[in-house]
Amino acid sequence: MNSSYLTPFAKSLLTGLFAGISATFICIIYNVISRDENSFPLFNFINVSSLIFGVNILFVVIGIVYYWFVNFLKRGELFFIATFILITGYCIFKTSDIHRSDNPIWNMEFHHLLIAMIVIMSISASVGIPVLFHSKRFEEHVL
Repeated sequence: MNSSYLTPFAKSLLTGLFAGISATFICIIYNVISRDENSFPLFNFINVSSLIFGVNILFVVIGIVYYWFVNFLKRGELFFIATFILITGYCIFKTSDIHRSDNPIWNMEFHHLLIAMIVIMSISASVGIPVLFHSKRFEEHVL
């Protein structure tokens, strides 16, 4: 893409979208592997369509948040990473409050699946977006 059209906002947004697409593929692969290995029957909440739409919309918003952090805070990138690590910890902590079934094994399998998805998305957001945003090769060949 011509760099004159690539504003910092557009670069943040597109980097977030690319990280979201990557996280979606990894989450789908993990979901398929988890389905094959476990006997967990309640996959209707975390399925392919909810991952595709939910993760990508979430990462577009995260790209906008990244732009805001980087452009309006003094050490915005560090605050962005710290904020998303804290959000990840909070989400993992709150996962234990979710009860999908009366069966404790199914609840445990759902918690493992959801925590893995949260960790995948967290790594993609807190590490992937800042690294890709500053990568010249990513800017040249992808954006």
